[in-house]
Amino acid sequence: MKESIFINLGASNHAKKGNREENDYYATEPIAGHLLLEVEPDLSNIWECACGEGHLAQVFDEAGKLGKATDLINRGYGAVEDFLINTEPYHNGDIVTNPPYKHAQAFVENALERVDTGRYVCMFLRVLFLESQSRKKLFTTQPPKTVYVSSSRINCAKNGDFATYDSSAVAYAWFVWQKGYKGETIVKWIN
Repeated sequence: MKESIFINLGASNHAKKGNREENDYYATEPIAGHLLLEVEPDLSNIWECACGEGHLAQVFDEAGKLGKATDLINRGYGAVEDFLINTEPYHNGDIVTNPPYKHAQAFVENALERVDTGRYVCMFLRVLFLESQSRKKLFTTQPPKTVYVSSSRINCAKNGDFATYDSSAVAYAWFVWQKGYKGETIVKWIN
């Protein structure tokens, strides 16, 4: 019984073999992108670096804010590129994505290295990303400027299959870093 609760919450360390997508591909409902643009309208030249099938990237493109879209795997949208390998160490814009959760901290740190001071790194992550001894240093040295908690559940569907995975037991938030920000993190609610 206890194991099934952790599986429902998306805890990868409790998932049965074969339950987790091999490359941690869980597509994000496009509403998440719309909500982010409502609260952070100045984002520009966005690099969606884990674009999957383009669920978020298409929202940014329609708003005229997408610079480029890439993913580790060709899923029919964007270019193929491993974001964690610094083949392009600099991006003149903002970086916004729902990273593979098992590499979330590496995505945040890598993105912050690649953007100019004052630019934004926005990651759609589980609210539980806030708790971890290993991330405390990240939050202390490079605190997010704002965490936008979704007050209603936004779905992330395994392999982009929203028909099968039509609801979520996981709470998500947009974690927004502005490179160089050293103040207190502000928590706000969206939707």
